[in-house]
Amino acid sequence: MAKTAMIMARTTPDLKKDVERILKKLGLSTTEAINIFLSQIRLRQGLPFDVKIPNKMTLETFRKTNEGKELVKCKNADDMFKKLGI
Repeated sequence: MAKTAMIMARTTPDLKKDVERILKKLGLSTTEAINIFLSQIRLRQGLPFDVKIPNKMTLETFRKTNEGKELVKCKNADDMFKKLGI
């Protein structure tokens, strides 16, 4: 079936720019990402992820990660398992 239906949505310029940069790294266009998202909604009959408000600890972890703080870096999988004590 030909793709002829249009979706128009508004977003902030910063969000659009950041998302397009990430999608480019993944080899996806915005249109392809939207089609994947819509296909997953149809397949799952709902959003393809949990929708909930992060707690304070999670928000603090996001902040630290974004700042590059308290990250554990591993050389490879064996190093990661060793650091995890597995």
